[in-house]
Amino acid sequence: MSADVNGEARGIRARYRIPLAVGIGCYVLAVIAGMFLLADHFGPVVQVPLWIAHGVVLIILIEKLGVGQSSLYAALFIVFTSVLSAYVTGVARDDLTLQHRGIEITATVVKERLDPPQGRKGRNSYYTLERQDGTRVPGPEMETTSDLYDVGRVLTVIEDPKGELRPQTPGEADATGDVVGAGAFALAAIGSVGWMTWRGSDAARRRDEQKGPGRLRKVYKTVTGDHSTREEQEEKLRQALRTYPADRRGYIKVAPEEHPDLTHGRAARIAWEMGLRAEAVGNRGAWRFKETVVEEVPHD
Repeated sequence: MSADVNGEARGIRARYRIPLAVGIGCYVLAVIAGMFLLADHFGPVVQVPLWIAHGVVLIILIEKLGVGQSSLYAALFIVFTSVLSAYVTGVARDDLTLQHRGIEITATVVKERLDPPQGRKGRNSYYTLERQDGTRVPGPEMETTSDLYDVGRVLTVIEDPKGELRPQTPGEADATGDVVGAGAFALAAIGSVGWMTWRGSDAARRRDEQKGPGRLRKVYKTVTGDHSTREEQEEKLRQALRTYPADRRGYIKVAPEEHPDLTHGRAARIAWEMGLRAEAVGNRGAWRFKETVVEEVPHD
């Protein structure tokens, strides 16, 4: 009966956290998609405040998962990975567009320039290209992150007939890596939501284990009609510690709901008097006792 009551209460909490986590995940994906679309029309002056507002909303939502101060760090991580996902998605879109409507041509490098020096920052290279008939390749200059080509070099590139996108070599226009990268960043953001959901559930379980005569145990007393006194429950615990068999790891497991008026700390004190220690980690809803433990529960 205690397992049923405990499971039912935890199920209620899970039914609350899971829809909330799904909602947060959908919200994160919607923001990534929305910011990706806005990037074509608005610059950093508009985007930066929107990302900040997104972070604030995330903090509020993640706090509802019951993770406390961890919500700030989780929100920062999600915003960071979302920004990267939206940016890389834009790069992938340009590459895919160039592959779809671009024309492969042979062009010659006729001019090269570098970004102006800015401390230790890397300097990108920009190349002006001409077709074999002497006309300039339309669109912005071809860009690389390092100095790859000299003036006079003949290249095979993909040009944009509309002149909106930079020309690129066939290898640089491959969007596979960008698509995988954008998906990986989005998955990292969603994974953080899942991790915070688990953290909130685990924190709630630990609170239930520590708070003694809390809500779950009051429910247990009402459902089972167990009106035993604190002294009777202490004696029942001593009897359990003397007679219950140990599991394969050497722990004696006791259901805390069967001792609704005892705190975990009081149970640890009773076990200590009998030469045992109360385990503080990895209990999964049970009280576990052993002669040596990983982390001992403080005594009341």
